[in-house]
Amino acid sequence: MSNQAPADPAIRVLVIDDSNTIRRSAEIFLKQGGYEVLLAEDGFDALAKVNDHDPDLIFCDILMPRLDGYQTCAIIKRNTRFASVPVIMLSSKDGLFDKARGRMVGSEAYLTKPFTKDQLLQAVAQHRRGA
Repeated sequence: MSNQAPADPAIRVLVIDDSNTIRRSAEIFLKQGGYEVLLAEDGFDALAKVNDHDPDLIFCDILMPRLDGYQTCAIIKRNTRFASVPVIMLSSKDGLFDKARGRMVGSEAYLTKPFTKDQLLQAVAQHRRGA
């Protein structure tokens, strides 16, 4: 039993990950938490979705083809319209260097994969825009 407040359905969360399994499990967990969920499979796809849907929080995988998570986060944060949108990096590596590099490009937090439903929902509750 988690002690989180009920989710606000107006909260829109974007999950960027090249792994279909991670995207789908995050989508299921977030929808169970009552959030609106958008999915992107790489950085380019994500940038279009950020622009079109203005999410309240972004989960971004680090290791992706074409445009990695650090580059994607940096581009989002450089845009004044989206600079305030919290970005949480996702990675299967739990290294200090990765966390520091994520902070350097503007991410708010770091979540190690595989994550649990509670970890994901707690991250949204803690970091979503306006929280």
